[in-house]
Order: sequence, then C-alpha cells, then structure tokens
Amino acid sequence: MTQEEELQVLREENRLLKELVAELLPLREEVARLKEQVNELQQRLAQDSRTSSQPPSADGLSRQPRSGRRPSGKPSGGQPGHAGRTLWMVEQPDEVERQRPEVCSACQGSLKEVPGSLVDRRQVFDLPLVRLVVREYQIEAVCCPKCHTITQGRFPPEVAAPVKSGPNVQALAVYLHQGQLLPVARTCQVLTDICGCHLCEGTVVAWVEQAGARLAPTVEHIADLIASSPLQHGDETGIRVYGMLFWLHVNCTRWLTHLSWHPSRGTEAMEEIGIWRRFTGRGVHDRWASYDASDCAHSLCGAHLLRDCAGVAEQHE
Repeated sequence: MTQEEELQVLREENRLLKELVAELLPLREEVARLKEQVNELQQRLAQDSRTSSQPPSADGLSRQPRSGRRPSGKPSGGQPGHAGRTLWMVEQPDEVERQRPEVCSACQGSLKEVPGSLVDRRQVFDLPLVRLVVREYQIEAVCCPKCHTITQGRFPPEVAAPVKSGPNVQALAVYLHQGQLLPVARTCQVLTDICGCHLCEGTVVAWVEQAGARLAPTVEHIADLIASSPLQHGDETGIRVYGMLFWLHVNCTRWLTHLSWHPSRGTEAMEEIGIWRRFTGRGVHDRWASYDASDCAHSLCGAHLLRDCAGVAEQHE
C-alpha cells in the first residue's frame, strides 16, 4: 500500500469516527439528563419532615423518626435540681375517713369511748362516679282565688323538647370531637361507656355545627387582630376531609391562633381567608410563592431553614 492509499484509508476512518461521535453526542446528553433526574428523585425520596417542609404525616409508617438533638451524655429522666410536679395534699378534703382502732393492741381493752389524736394522714385523689343527672321540669297549674282563672307555669326557653341533653353533655361531646380529635362514632362510644349517655352520630354533628356558628364572631375577631398585628407566622399543611386532600392554613401570633381549611393551598385560599391581604406587618413563613402576594415585610421561617440544612448535610455529607 502506497503512502497515498494509506492516507486515504485513515481519512475514511476519521470520517466514520466523526459520524459515530456525532451520533453518540445526543445519547451522552440524554444520559446526563437522566442521571440528573435520578439524582433529584433520590434526593426527594430521602427527604422527610425533618429535612424538608413536608408535614410529618407524609413520612409514612416505614420511615423511622430521627431526632436532630445530639446526645448529652446525661441519664434520661429528671435532672438534679429539676422542680418536678406531683400531687400535693389539700387543706380541706371533700371527704374524711377516720381510721380509729377499736381495741387496745396490748390488753385488747375497748377504745370506743376514749378520745384520740391525729398523728398522720394520707390523701387519695380520685374521680367521682360519672353518671347522668336527670333534672325534671314540671308545669303546675294554679287557680286564682279571686277570679278563678287557671294559670300554668312555663318551661324555660332552653327546655324545648320532652327529653333533651343538657349543655354540659353537649360541651363534653364537642370537646371530645373537636378538642381531642375523636371521630364521631368514638365520641358517642366514650359518652356511652363512661356516662351512660346514648347519643346518635347525627346529634354530635349538629352540636358541633351549633358550636361553630356560635364561635364564628370570635374567629372573625381573632382574624382581625392577627391582620392588624405587627408580626405573624403562617404555614399550611395537608389534611383529609371526607377522604379528599384539603389544606389547613395557620395564622398565628404569640397569643392568637387562627385555623382555616380550604381545598387550595395557594393564593385562592389566602384571599378567601382574608388575613394576608390585610396584613402590613412582618410575616414569617416558608418559601411558598403565594406569600409573596402579601404587601408586607417577609422573613423566612428558621425551622424550615434548619430542615433544609439537615437535608443538605444528609444528602451531600
């Protein structure tokens, strides 16, 4: 093979190699893009409520909670000098039972008429037997001795039915359902087991709605106070309402807390709730873009920043 023929072969091989590189270049770019997506998905899967803004309910049952606290080396429990809390004796107990000996421990003589002295005492704190107290209202008819007109008494306005539950039962049912977050069925079961009060679920739901209507002016007043405050904190977290995803929006100050649920997480919900659009102080929140629509000073939440730092430390060591 002459030098010219060898040069021609090399040129042809060089041309083929360039064509092959040109074909592989898009594949390399695609591989790099896929690697970036995989890395991003792995980072998302590694995140939990401790290293991101997602709520603890999104962690799932398989993810074990981890504490960000460092071991102190101290034993668990109360430390020396810690003021513990326990029961304290009261000066005026509700009941007193005297444990008086009947006979002498030496000669077995009777001690019934012999006065004794108090040498020690102990107290037991317990709950009284919880049972329904039934108060009956009876209407009396009285005949006037002058004109002989018969006049009847009247039931109180709140006694509008032959049989009804009193305000304390209603308050306890609403507290168990709303304050302790018991489902309606379990609220009814607790009242049946402890108090002997048999209620249907529809009754409890109606009482909750009545309580909500009575509290509506108070809730509006809390919203007005937060909107006019110099500082407020805001956040939102997902909740389930009848199996559907809703968002619980929180607006709070040091002393006030306003809770409102809405199917939207963003601007639509904040506009309807009406606190952020009236607020002109300083708002502390996460980086959710909907907060930027509020005409106020903005500060990032320190708790969210610490979670981001923990996430960076875990993912990038």
